[in-house]
Amino acid sequence: MKSLHKRSQVVVALASLALTATLFLPIWRIDLWAPQYPEGLVMKIWLSKLTGDVAIINGLNHYIGMAHIKEEMFPEFTYLPYVMAGFIGLGLLTALLRNFRLLVGLLSLLVVGAGLALYDFWTWAYEYGHNLDPEAPIQVPGMAYQPPLLGYKALLNFGAYSLPDSGGWIFLVAGLTIAGVTIYEWVYRQKTRSTRSATHVAGGALLGIALTSCSAEADPIRYGKEACEHCKMTIVDQKFSAAYVTQKGKTYKFDDVVCMIKYQQETNVADADIAQILVANFQKPGTLLDARTAIFRQNDDLHSPMNGNTAAFANASEAASVKGENRTWHELLHVFD
Repeated sequence: MKSLHKRSQVVVALASLALTATLFLPIWRIDLWAPQYPEGLVMKIWLSKLTGDVAIINGLNHYIGMAHIKEEMFPEFTYLPYVMAGFIGLGLLTALLRNFRLLVGLLSLLVVGAGLALYDFWTWAYEYGHNLDPEAPIQVPGMAYQPPLLGYKALLNFGAYSLPDSGGWIFLVAGLTIAGVTIYEWVYRQKTRSTRSATHVAGGALLGIALTSCSAEADPIRYGKEACEHCKMTIVDQKFSAAYVTQKGKTYKFDDVVCMIKYQQETNVADADIAQILVANFQKPGTLLDARTAIFRQNDDLHSPMNGNTAAFANASEAASVKGENRTWHELLHVFD
């Protein structure tokens, strides 16, 4: 697989290193504002702890029956730093190896991780805002105090804002950067694949043309349906048929070797214009041999269709099954000259 571009490698490495900041900065924040708190209250959520005005917020929440917020409520704090370290390590490994599949895997894990984190935060906020103490000093029937997942929400006389903090923004920018690199690399690969496909198609077409013109193949003889090019008799006997193919790919078919030789002589066919010369294999009727390498034997007892009485064999041992002398193709041409 093609490696990532150098610039993509550098960007992925920088984005991965940037994620290191999330280990030392707050990821999320919830801000509360009310007339009696003009400077506002804030709770900051880190990967491993809570900071901010948590004690004051707990004191206010006590009056409306909400549970005290404690770090023990979040078992995620025990493993989130390791998860982030895993993201960083995978990102650096991706940059080091310049591997596109690792890049896709990294992006997928970042998206899934962010989605699970938001869902986890929402479920906590829902439980926190709906599970109220029935003995609370202040009770508003039907009222729930679930903090917003993202954005603004009014909670009694407080306005609540839920937004990413500095670490969260760094995570978002790093994730979008990695997504951009992934899209860039994917688009580049699609274009490269399309170009290669077009090249392969064009090359295949040219190769096909070249093979058609340079490697002519014989059309199969349709016994009982086609006539001999020379004597015009129907080709029937599969032991004595013959054919030759021109360099342009045209096949001429015959019912006897002698017909083919006489036709070539009468039409003055140059040997250079012939791509293949084929003769029936006497031992395997219906199959054709290269006449230039075959072994021939003549015997009047063979009774071929046009009395050429010549049989072709793949080798001398097979030719021994018929009485007569072994002849080559060139010798046979002189016999019928």
